[in-house]
Amino acid sequence: MDLKNMNKTMKILGKYFSKYQEPTIRRTSKKTKDPFKILISCLLSLRTQDKNTAKASERLFNAADTPKKISQLNIKKLEQLIFSSGHYKKKARILKEVSKTLIKKYNSKVPDKKEELLSIKGIGPKTANIVLAFAYNQLVLPIDTHCHRIPNRLGWVRTKTPEQTEKELEKILPKKHWKEFNTIFVLFGKTICQPISPWCSKCPINKYCLKINVKKSR
Repeated sequence: MDLKNMNKTMKILGKYFSKYQEPTIRRTSKKTKDPFKILISCLLSLRTQDKNTAKASERLFNAADTPKKISQLNIKKLEQLIFSSGHYKKKARILKEVSKTLIKKYNSKVPDKKEELLSIKGIGPKTANIVLAFAYNQLVLPIDTHCHRIPNRLGWVRTKTPEQTEKELEKILPKKHWKEFNTIFVLFGKTICQPISPWCSKCPINKYCLKINVKKSR
């Protein structure tokens, strides 16, 4: 891996997306340092569009914004509040479970250690790292589908799972880029480096990409 090209890639993408609206979770983390709101926004964001995450988060937090308040909500009411996030029945159960566990085990506080976050049913590695990075300002790499897929396409890593990608990127990606990596690559993956037929013709880092497994581009 050419470290020089990796640094150039991150610098170019950082500048390119600096004028874009950041994903809901990142905006939430800048507006409030409340780890619970960041955690809940991340859970709501799973398998849904960002605009729907924003809508569901706002409606929910206007009605309930603490573990106690969410745990006390009627399940049907909770489902109605987060309906726009999709998969709302499953997410409502997860939010209830997570809130009750936080109350019971952590005095309603969101843990700042990865192993403790992962011990809570419903919280996976990506969500745990989002909380650690955006709520507690820890140097970790939250890896979602975009952050896993694109480094493989670029030729940075050869991995099969997001967990493997996280470990490999920890070895090669300079730490100065860790804080903004997730935000930049999520925006990149949604707008240009899409899963099928990526927009290579207007990609600002086209010349640095190996285009691994790209069968057709635009």
